[in-house]
Amino acid sequence: MGEPRVALLTREYPPEVYGGAGVHVEYLSRELARLVEVTVHAWGAGRPRPLPGEPAVLSYRPWGELAGSEPFRAALETLSVNLAMVAGTGSANLVHSHTWYANFAGHLARLCHGIPHVATVHSLEPMRPWKAEQLGGGYAVSSFAERTGLESADAIVAVSAAMRRDLLSCYPEIDPQRVSVIHNGIDTDEYQRDLATDVLERFGINPQRPTIVFIGRITRQKGLRHLLDAAELFDPAAQLVLAAGAPDTPGIAAETATHIERLRSTRGGIVWLQDRLARREAIQLLSHASVFVCPSVYEPLGIVNLEAMACETPVVATNTGGIPEVVADELTGLLVPIEQTNDGSHEPVDPAAFATEIASRVNLLLGNPEQARALGRAGRLRAVEQFSWPTIATRTVKLYRSLI
Repeated sequence: MGEPRVALLTREYPPEVYGGAGVHVEYLSRELARLVEVTVHAWGAGRPRPLPGEPAVLSYRPWGELAGSEPFRAALETLSVNLAMVAGTGSANLVHSHTWYANFAGHLARLCHGIPHVATVHSLEPMRPWKAEQLGGGYAVSSFAERTGLESADAIVAVSAAMRRDLLSCYPEIDPQRVSVIHNGIDTDEYQRDLATDVLERFGINPQRPTIVFIGRITRQKGLRHLLDAAELFDPAAQLVLAAGAPDTPGIAAETATHIERLRSTRGGIVWLQDRLARREAIQLLSHASVFVCPSVYEPLGIVNLEAMACETPVVATNTGGIPEVVADELTGLLVPIEQTNDGSHEPVDPAAFATEIASRVNLLLGNPEQARALGRAGRLRAVEQFSWPTIATRTVKLYRSLI
């Protein structure tokens, strides 16, 4: 079949990116385009013509007839986009899907066009039961789409060794020989220290004051409520910057707002940024952070930890999922121990103890700035040496060629 002609299937692609999977596809597609022919198939409005060196992008919208207020309709809209994507991938000789939002399209393209399907696993529906709160009956649909796409895929890429273990546990029908580990990456030319302060000043952040930063969506997975509990114990001299938005449901949005207001009643220096940060804004926030905190209870890898490390910021992160494959304990940051429930929620057995462990490590670094700076420098070095996108793209193309 010759050289790979790849159709990358994804929900997220710039300018519509809200999570780690979208960041992954953005950078991976750019590097793949240097090596093979690539077209991106993504949700959203039409995109402008690509710049030189960037892949072409085809955009798809859900069927209007499926719009409605019932939560399950979001899953049906996903399937409608998947069907349209399949019709648009006829010129490819391989499809590569990302997340359940596109896995079913990869499966159907495999059937319709007789071409290999590679699926990258960024998370797993069985590991996120709280999504039933978000999708209602649509959670059963998303689980069906993911299972069908992954169990029939010709090859699966897990973004961490922990993700591979979870995948094979959730879907024992999958042949382990079909599953490879290729980590997420980071562009360390783009993500590096920004010593300017204009973004901080615009957001009302004092660049002279110790700063604790969180960046993430408002979802159970990211553990924000545990961070807010821990913040009661943070050194009061430090600011807490919460770049937290895109709540999964109105309920969790209201719960988070109430929690933040309660925290503000007991301490000052709370800055809540609810709009998605531009990349330069995020880089400057990370560059000036004394500590970056990742309190996730479920995290297959955690690109945001790599982004912080590339900006020479020490990380305090939960010792769960793929995080320990990125954050080296006592070398690039500090890992927080957690005993998790076995009910599928991944919540800590003792939330108060978990919050206390977060706070103790944050305060340790706040009180030892030299140690914090050393961890930050080591984090930058680790990001450069082990998580470059060109290396990841080369490994991905090698996998493609083994299938065609």
